[in-house]
Amino acid sequence: MSSNDRMTSENTGRLTAKMALELAAPHTWPAAILPTFAAVCMASVLVGSVSLSLSLAVLAIVVLFQSAANTFNDYYDCIKGTDGEEDFVDPSDSVLVYNDLDPRSALRLAVCFVIAAFVLGIYVIARAGWFPLAIGSIGAVFVIVYSAGKTPLSYLPLGEAVSGVVMGALVPLAVVYVLTGSIEPLVLVWSVPFIFLIGLIMFTNNISDIERDIPAHRKTLAIVLGRERARRLYRALTVAGIISMLAVLTVWFPRGLIAAPFMVLAALPLLQALFRNPLTPERRLQSMPQILTVNIVLGVFYAAAILLSASTGLSL
Repeated sequence: MSSNDRMTSENTGRLTAKMALELAAPHTWPAAILPTFAAVCMASVLVGSVSLSLSLAVLAIVVLFQSAANTFNDYYDCIKGTDGEEDFVDPSDSVLVYNDLDPRSALRLAVCFVIAAFVLGIYVIARAGWFPLAIGSIGAVFVIVYSAGKTPLSYLPLGEAVSGVVMGALVPLAVVYVLTGSIEPLVLVWSVPFIFLIGLIMFTNNISDIERDIPAHRKTLAIVLGRERARRLYRALTVAGIISMLAVLTVWFPRGLIAAPFMVLAALPLLQALFRNPLTPERRLQSMPQILTVNIVLGVFYAAAILLSASTGLSL
């Protein structure tokens, strides 16, 4: 079905709350929640006491942006015809393909997510100033250009790096500013592990989707490298992410190193299973939960290790 057919066909299904939640893709929210949680821990180290209400507000904003990006992506994949039932995706992960739903409903939902994020941002701006608005505006731009346009970022070998830097580094920088009132350049260094981890989520998806993405004229990093070279780079980046965590803890948060052995022991079986995974289309339904679980385990332990170095407090 062409994109015009998709837009003009009589799709009569109504967007339900369940469909809206599936479009928001909560299983991908660790990419938003973990850097935010770690940033709260970083802020606690820097100032000793952080605002609970501001922490929850920025968390909601980041999750809303993540939901908007997921929904925009589903919308554009649908109208471009790059999603299909033969692509080894879970029905809940491709709502527009498996439901008789007008794609424009997804577009409107994505816009609502962005608007809701900016409405919440008014409270943050009132408490913390205008700098978070600048970061939020940058995030909004990348949410759109990731999927929209003639050559979106998701079609280029830049997708992993951009998503890693925006979600893994700029988000913590903004969150720490909101909670401390100052720009802390070191946050960008402390966030390097999340650049790796979040980039790996997209890399997992793109390696698994090579055969689907080639006919769609995508030039993702996985396509440029080929599956075998991409898998070697994938393993190297995973190891680099763990090494960067241990390096940051050693240099800046040595008290948190007590959590490092537990982190490695918890992640090891998950990493072994992930490294054995061929990342083929047939294994896509296993690959994405695997990398998300690795993100959760490593991200939670890393944030906890940072928190161990702080005398923390929460205030309203």
